[in-house]
Amino acid sequence: MSSARARGRSWVQPVPEEGVTDRADAEQTSCAGAGMPLTARVLFAVVNAQGVLVRGLGAATANRLGTGMYQVVFDQDVTGASCVGTVGLAGSNGLAPAGQITVAGRTGIPNAIFVTTHDSAGVSADRPFHLAVHA
Repeated sequence: MSSARARGRSWVQPVPEEGVTDRADAEQTSCAGAGMPLTARVLFAVVNAQGVLVRGLGAATANRLGTGMYQVVFDQDVTGASCVGTVGLAGSNGLAPAGQITVAGRTGIPNAIFVTTHDSAGVSADRPFHLAVHA
C-alpha cells in the first residue's frame, strides 16, 4: 500500500474490553525489577560508509575495519547493552543504498560495538549506518 493511500485512511483503535486495562497494569508492575537502571543512557552514532563518525551521543570514535566491517567505540562499557542498527545516510538528504546490517558487542573491547553491513544480496559492502545503544 502506498504511503499516500495509508495516510488517507482513518484508523481508530478499538476500545479495550472490560478488565484488559487491569490485566495490563498487573503485567507492567510484575516486571518492575526487569527494567533499565536509573543510570541508563541511550547512546547513538551515525557513521558514513568510510567509517567516519559523523555525529553521536556518547560515541567516541568509529573505524572501518574492512569491507563492510566497522567498530564504534563509546564512552562507557556497553557489554550489557541492547543495540539496534539500520542502514542510513549520514546526512539528511536522499536515501541510503539498499542493504543489511548486523550489530554485536566487540570482542575484547567492552565499550565498543561491532557492525557489519551488506548489500541487498547479503554480500559484504560498505554502507552508512545509524546505531542506537541502550546501556
